Amino acid sequence: MSDLTAIPQLVFGVDAKIIATAIVIISYVVLFTEKVNRAIVALLGATVMIFVGILTQETALKGIDFNTLALLIGMMTIVGISEKSGMFQFVAVWAAKKVRANPRGLLVVLAFVTAVFSAFLDNVTTVLLIAPVTFQITRKLKINPYPYLILEIFSSNIGGTATLIGDPPNILIGSSINLSFTDFLFELTPVVLVTMIVLIFTFDLIWGRRLATTEENKQTVMNISEIDCITDWSLLKKALFVLFCVIIAFMSAEHLHISNGTIAMAGAAILLLLYTLGNKHDERDQKIEEIFGIVDWTTIFFFSGLFVIVYGLEVTGVLSMLGQKFIEITEGSIQKSTFLILWSSAIISSAIDNIPFVATMIPMIKSMEPSMGGREAMMPVWWALSLGACFGGNGTLIGASANVIVAGMAQREGHPISFLGFMLWSIPTMLISVLIATIFLQVQYFM
Repeated sequence: MSDLTAIPQLVFGVDAKIIATAIVIISYVVLFTEKVNRAIVALLGATVMIFVGILTQETALKGIDFNTLALLIGMMTIVGISEKSGMFQFVAVWAAKKVRANPRGLLVVLAFVTAVFSAFLDNVTTVLLIAPVTFQITRKLKINPYPYLILEIFSSNIGGTATLIGDPPNILIGSSINLSFTDFLFELTPVVLVTMIVLIFTFDLIWGRRLATTEENKQTVMNISEIDCITDWSLLKKALFVLFCVIIAFMSAEHLHISNGTIAMAGAAILLLLYTLGNKHDERDQKIEEIFGIVDWTTIFFFSGLFVIVYGLEVTGVLSMLGQKFIEITEGSIQKSTFLILWSSAIISSAIDNIPFVATMIPMIKSMEPSMGGREAMMPVWWALSLGACFGGNGTLIGASANVIVAGMAQREGHPISFLGFMLWSIPTMLISVLIATIFLQVQYFM
């Protein structure tokens, strides 16, 4: 931020802090109403920041975290190609058959499969892959899919917390403070695993005995061929090879001194090459355009605009000022800061999109570091932000995109999930998971 001296103190005769704050508040209010596409809102907010003179085009570009964008685009491309092989559906059907189509066993296995997939794919992709398989299996077993769908929603949000690439808040945090894939894996996997065990045990206790079917129905599921789910064996081998190499590279990134975004883009480029190798010119170009169409460009442009909007708050000193107020409230205590961030993140993220919230919190927490012992001392606060934002997505039906998508699919299948009905499960789940995270942080850092 070498150009901070160029930031105007006044805009149209008004303090730049007030103008920047007003732009952010208006943008976020419009975002939360969902009346306008979120990418449009973010891009318009970023444009206004430039037009009023708070940022120039050059300083706006400095605010964009291109490592995060590269990581998102690369992983979306890899997952989009891999999905075409049918590997994810294969795993779901294979897992169901491993528990002999037992409804209680199915509850456990689909929850864990969802959590594991969510740790390496984005939550939306995970539920789009798992929910249709769930409908297919429960239909054949002639049992209610409701508990399975609810548990899959919770599992997708909890499982995504375990890794750098599992949930957008983690991508934002990891990219911003240079955390590696292994940092997230070693630090958050234990609390995620404990939370999943508690959650599945509770669901089995409540629903287990009610999930019963006949041997004939079980046999119908056992007759499903998981091998038939694989639609392209050659692509499966290529995708598994690239995925394996990318994960290994993520885990070695800090030693290789290569950013996660570069690794993801390299993996995407290699898989695109393998996917189209040997095709004729027209067929190759058609395949490339099809894969680029799978990339969620709405999310990419949303992130781009959001980075610029938040940067406007940062350069005008608003976030630094809020950071100082936060230090005053917590009396400079790392422990108080950790638990305040954890619970406030969870509660806020259950009501609004956690991405703009986390994007705003990151520079604010960064501004607090010099006064509170530096990066190492503040790590519990960073982990609290990740856990709170990700676990908070389970709080309401609108807390995460995956929740809304599953609800929509359930509605079409004739098994509607109501907002209030979901909250009967979601509020206790969110509170229990955040309580487990509280205990984890207390034991890990403050005992």
